Amino acid sequence: MVYAFLLPRPLDTTDPSIFLKDGKTVNYCVLPKLDGSAKAADDIPKAYTPGCGYSQVPMPILAECSEPLAEGIVDMRGLWHGVSGRKGFLERIEQCGNRVVVTGHNLIHDFRLDGTLRNGARDVGPVCENFNSAILFRDEVMTFRLFNLFDTVSRRMDGEDMIFTFVDGGETRAKRMCKYPED
Repeated sequence: MVYAFLLPRPLDTTDPSIFLKDGKTVNYCVLPKLDGSAKAADDIPKAYTPGCGYSQVPMPILAECSEPLAEGIVDMRGLWHGVSGRKGFLERIEQCGNRVVVTGHNLIHDFRLDGTLRNGARDVGPVCENFNSAILFRDEVMTFRLFNLFDTVSRRMDGEDMIFTFVDGGETRAKRMCKYPED
């Protein structure tokens, strides 16, 4: 309980320019080429949720990153919309190297897929509580482990769809979208 609500958050290194434009205007079917011709994951400051959540969808954090995905990492980039299970679920995933940024539900989770808390998602949750999750990628599944103690959500590809499995065992099938819905 002390960790969740009393400990200070990490120093915010988010590039403020991501909030100058509306991320809803981007076509998420046009993804950055991961050919090594521009910035690497380490060249881009880690992003954090502002306050207890953003009020406008931020621009992509890894837009200038062209570092190829790390060996064995499945490309899950895009804007995902739940069509079964938690219908209406909406989440944006960016990737380069072994770095991933998940943006959705007014939160930004920026992390490395190395299974450590040190490089995991250290941010706020839905009720503005601190949390720290280790995220690992094994057998083509990305799994969030809260405080590296138990799995909370996983993501895996199923053909062109993504399957989200939540801590309660519920699954959501998501389809790729190019643009955020108007509402």
